[in-house]
Amino acid sequence: MTDYKLNQEQVAYYNENGFLMVPEFFSEEEMLRMLEIARADLELMEGANDRLDRSGKVSRLSLRYDLQPSIYSAYARHRAIVEPMQQLIGKEVFHYHHKMMLKEPRIGGAWEWHQDYGYWYNNFLYPDMASCMIFVDRATKENGCLQVIKGSQKLGRIDHGKAGDQTGADLQRIEIIQNELELVYCEMGPGSLLFFHSNLLHRSDANESEDSRWALICCYSAATNPTFRPNADSGHYQRLDSMDEKEIEIAAEKHLRELKLRS
Repeated sequence: MTDYKLNQEQVAYYNENGFLMVPEFFSEEEMLRMLEIARADLELMEGANDRLDRSGKVSRLSLRYDLQPSIYSAYARHRAIVEPMQQLIGKEVFHYHHKMMLKEPRIGGAWEWHQDYGYWYNNFLYPDMASCMIFVDRATKENGCLQVIKGSQKLGRIDHGKAGDQTGADLQRIEIIQNELELVYCEMGPGSLLFFHSNLLHRSDANESEDSRWALICCYSAATNPTFRPNADSGHYQRLDSMDEKEIEIAAEKHLRELKLRS
């Protein structure tokens, strides 16, 4: 059985800096398969939400709170993601949601500076939450890769307000933070992973290139984290039954086969 545990140096880096990059963990073939499925998946495309940035460009995402029989849910349950996430959060984790980010060439908009817990604070008591971004496409500065402010999770939750159709962190505070802490561009190849804390400040520029920048982001909470709005659709999370590599492969093949039958 494959051991997906992070080493002590990786965990220490995450605790100090609020994020951890694992280059090209999954194979390029796996990511091409996910991209083939996602681009053929009309349900994914039709269910995507458009969010305008400050310039009026559109950022698109397709978000699910439930774990359906799909390739996206399968990766959200992948032991390679779940086991390191439990190490980083320090507790058993539940699935909160997962989302495919669809940043298309030339038209994909920016995301403003924000913390995920800046959104999730309304539903969860503690910031014992984190995400893993799976890079389906290559991410570069030109196509709007994620940017993070190193160590910013130590600042705690920052006030957020409206920024276009998005919710962004207080810009006056961001200006001061950027003078204090290091900005990192997360340029990584397909199959790479980025684990990041729910209070880590992050953003991305618009896609000004001819290349798409698609990514699957899987979000988790400590199982012990109380949600105090039980009637809110976005306040629920569920227990995980993790999956191994073979089960992921079977889920991908089934999803692709079903899409071909529908076409």
